[in-house]
Amino acid sequence: MNWKNALAWTVEIRETAEKQILHLDMQDKVRIVRFLRLRLSGTHDPRSMGKPLRGRLAGLWRYRVGNYRLLCRLRDETITVIVLEVGHRREVYRTDI
Repeated sequence: MNWKNALAWTVEIRETAEKQILHLDMQDKVRIVRFLRLRLSGTHDPRSMGKPLRGRLAGLWRYRVGNYRLLCRLRDETITVIVLEVGHRREVYRTDI
């Protein structure tokens, strides 16, 4: 049996991403928090909902929530999704992570 697929993933939000979420309007904030709690946390395969990034952001995963994007790192060894950045789709990829 593949135990990695049997275990549920947890979500960790970095301080920078948390501040970015807090600065959003209430509707977008609720939508992102709901996505993290209901869809991403507890999932058995976070890769099925995201998209791997390429280029200078290779190694990170992107999750789409409305007009916002969550840039995350997936840690297989701890079964954790680490939310690094949250931003509008036009601006989030300009970040230096």
